[in-house]
Amino acid sequence: MFRRIVFWSHLVTGVACGLVILMMSATGVLLTYERQLVAQAERHMRHVPATAAEPLPAALPLETLGSRLAAAEPAFVPATVTLRPDPASPAVFGAGRAGQRFVDRYTGEVLHDSAAGMRAFFDTITAWHRWFDAGEESRAAARAVTGASNLAFLFLLVSGSYLWLPPVFNRVALRVRVYFNGRADTAKARDYNWHHVFGIWSLVPLIVIVASATVFNYEWANTLLYSAAGDTPPEGGARQGPGPGQAPADPAARAGDAAWDRILESAAAASPGWNSLSLTLPRAGDAQVRVAVDAGTGGQPQRRTTLVLDAATAEIAAEEPFSALSPGRRARSWVRFLHTGEAFGLAGQTVAGLVSLTSVIMVWTGIALAWRRLVSPLFRRRRLAAENAR
Repeated sequence: MFRRIVFWSHLVTGVACGLVILMMSATGVLLTYERQLVAQAERHMRHVPATAAEPLPAALPLETLGSRLAAAEPAFVPATVTLRPDPASPAVFGAGRAGQRFVDRYTGEVLHDSAAGMRAFFDTITAWHRWFDAGEESRAAARAVTGASNLAFLFLLVSGSYLWLPPVFNRVALRVRVYFNGRADTAKARDYNWHHVFGIWSLVPLIVIVASATVFNYEWANTLLYSAAGDTPPEGGARQGPGPGQAPADPAARAGDAAWDRILESAAAASPGWNSLSLTLPRAGDAQVRVAVDAGTGGQPQRRTTLVLDAATAEIAAEEPFSALSPGRRARSWVRFLHTGEAFGLAGQTVAGLVSLTSVIMVWTGIALAWRRLVSPLFRRRRLAAENAR
């Protein structure tokens, strides 16, 4: 009796939320290598000397780059500047939701964003993944639907793992649930076999991906995560840059002074193996500045460190590694990148993409099985009734 209740709950939930889960899974597949594809597109903005034998010239001070950017785009007020280890790569000035601007470190030219099209594509896919690409006025309702469907997907995974267990354990029953059945010579048998096989092999990573998304969608899940870590959720985010009416110090006033370069050089010297350095641009009068150091792929929170440096001398005053964060913040950071698999680098992303693909197959085969159980008999009865009426 209990198994029957679980079965019908599983089936009804799958039918009700299947198309939304299918959409989120398919868009998840498309987002698998977003970071790498965008980075590849950005490589077109590297400074290339006129000849291969010509060395790179001396880089302009970052303040000079900031003043050139301010002259070219007065409305753009950056909050951070980021450098990569490749000396030919541009300086990236970021302004939160206002985007980012790329400035050639040797000419001061504000570059055309060669990855703009790639970024726009992934932004659209992300918007579909989160809220059907709905506008601001209907985004909350759309997000409620995707959030509820994600929670339903978690129920489907848990209930499906129970239903996967055969009523009688024997070698034959387990084989058709663990391995592909070459003797499945009908569409129904194939769908049944695939639904079970893909489900069991992708169960654990899918539960991690789906459960982590619950933290993004529901405040109670976020609170539960912090509580499980023995922490309390923060009431407000820490300042990530200048607040309203608090623009950074005008770079034009200190162009050529190279203080920002000295700060980043000090941070680089203290961080061997760094992959990006991001300076939060100081305001006038700031005694200290912060540099975010990333020694990973950009999606590995455990490889991030924040350095606090003296704004005048560029000496390091404090170091805040990932391990120094509160347990709740560490857990929240892990959850963010467990969802995409990025916490485990390229291998983790690949696993996340593959199980997103298997979830597409599971939804498709599940809908096909439900159609045969619920809808096909109606057509058969109607056809038989028509034949008997003749």
